[in-house]
This record gives sequence, structure tokens and C-alpha cells, in this order.
Amino acid sequence: MRRAETVTFGGSGLDRAAHLRTGAPDPAQDPAALWTPVWRGKPLMAADAESGGLTLTGLVGSHPVLCEGGERVFLGLDGGTPRMAVDLPHWDPDEVPDTLGAFHDPSRQAHPAISGAAFTELRSAMTALSPRDAELAATARGLLEWHRSHGFCARCGARSHAAVSGWQRHCPECGRTHFPRTDPVVIMLVLSGNSVLMGRAPGWPEGMYSLLAGFVEPGETIEAAVRRETFEETGIHVGSVDYLASQPWPFPASLMIGCRAEATSREIAADREEIEHARWMTREEVMSAFAGTHEVAPARPGAIAHFLLSAWVADRLD
Repeated sequence: MRRAETVTFGGSGLDRAAHLRTGAPDPAQDPAALWTPVWRGKPLMAADAESGGLTLTGLVGSHPVLCEGGERVFLGLDGGTPRMAVDLPHWDPDEVPDTLGAFHDPSRQAHPAISGAAFTELRSAMTALSPRDAELAATARGLLEWHRSHGFCARCGARSHAAVSGWQRHCPECGRTHFPRTDPVVIMLVLSGNSVLMGRAPGWPEGMYSLLAGFVEPGETIEAAVRRETFEETGIHVGSVDYLASQPWPFPASLMIGCRAEATSREIAADREEIEHARWMTREEVMSAFAGTHEVAPARPGAIAHFLLSAWVADRLD
């Protein structure tokens, strides 16, 4: 395995067992199956006393909370055990914090029928999970959010229904089949000698800078998207582009495609409608940012931007 495959949400080797999504035996009927409830995009997690981190909580199919569930999806086999996820659209805690859905949500919501676990924002917990739990959680969140936002047929407007263990939606009116959506996004390690191009978006935490990123447009290659997005956001021209790593990013449905790009210009002309500010940072400055001794706060651990910057600083872009 390349080091690039160890990025958060990837590299655990989950057996997705697509052959079990249709027909028999139905993994949802397996009494050994473990179910992870998800509330408003937040999977159920518990503290792990051994590792000091978090573990994705799985409930047995007879647990009463599962009767309250909405959409159900089969995630795959974990050591031969079916792993399922279920949305809880009808439960709300006594208090809903203002941070819910925000860039940083430290709150945890405990269900009265579940002891020792709480619904936790995945972005704040992703580095505390094992690679397997992180992949399961990302898959669960991505699939269930797709079902939540795609309940009607895009062709005729009729209500559709989940099928193939949650991996499709079918329209009973026109017969159209819909598949989970993944939006490709390029994220660029734009280099010029010993410097990397960094930017920040409006609304980010104070001082936070990250790598430039943008959606790939229809009819566009990855390389072309890197060049276009870099120029649109900063006015910097890019020459050669190489692929480095990818990361599923279920917030809500992106695949981050990490690339290294060589800048052919240096003068920044930031588009303030795209980003708030952009700057060049030397390798030494990025190291200081990681150490917390620089005015810039780097991208959060677990994000592919942090992964790529760390690899660049360590000269490990493999």
C-alpha cells in the first residue's frame, strides 16, 4: 500500500461485499449484524478506554432504538460481520446546540435508550477513530445524507425509494434508477521552490489557511481543473500537475483529489469572491504552523490538506 492510501477515511480495506446487496441472504436480517445509528449526520460513538480515542458504536438488531430508524444501508463486512447504518430522523435531544452543522461542532448528543455513547460530529472525531471505524462512519454518513437529500426522482419528481441495501434509489413512477452521488474536487499542493500556496475562505476560524481546492467541472480533466481553479482563485499560473492521493469527504459528498502542481508565476491576485486571502508559505513556516508557533493555523488533522502538507514538509510525497 502506498503511504498516500493511509489518508483518513481510506486504507482500511473494508469488504463492501456488493454481492450481498441484492438477493439472499439479506445482511440486514443477520442476527450478528451491528447497526450504527446516525443522527443529523452524526454517527454514534463511544470512548475507547484502551486507545484513549473513540470507537464507532454498533447495536444489535433487536435494540429498541433501531425501531425508530428511517433509511437503512448495508456498509459491508467487517471481519465477516455485517455492518449496517440507520438514520434517526424522528428523534431530537432536549437541547439542540447552535454549533450543530457548523464548521466545528464539539457537542455530543446522548440518546436516553443508549448508554455509554453519543452522537458525535465526524469531522471533530475522525482522527480519534481507527481506520476501519473511520471508513465505516464516512460511508454511513455519505450514503444516509444522499438518501436524505435525494428523496424525489430527478426525472419526474415522484418520491423514490431506497433499494439494493441502500446503494440505489428507484422511482416507482418512471422506473428511473438513481445512484449515490460523489462530487470530484481537486485540492492542490501548488509549489514554487521552497514555498507552497495557501488560502483561506470567508467564515473559517481565525488564522486558518489551507490548500486551494475546487470542484471539477463537466468535460474537464483533473489537471485542467487544478490549473483553472488555481488561476481563478489567486491569479497564479500552473504548469505540470501530478496526482498524489485521494480522500472520501462525506461533507456532504465529495471525493478530494490531491495533486501536486508547479507554479509558473508568483504574483498573487486573489479573487475575493472565491477566497478571503492567499499567501506563499515556506516549508519552515508550515513547520512552525504545525508546531503552533506561527500566526497561521493549518488545516485540521485528518483532512487531506493536512496530510499533503505534512508529507511535503517531511519530503514524503509518495
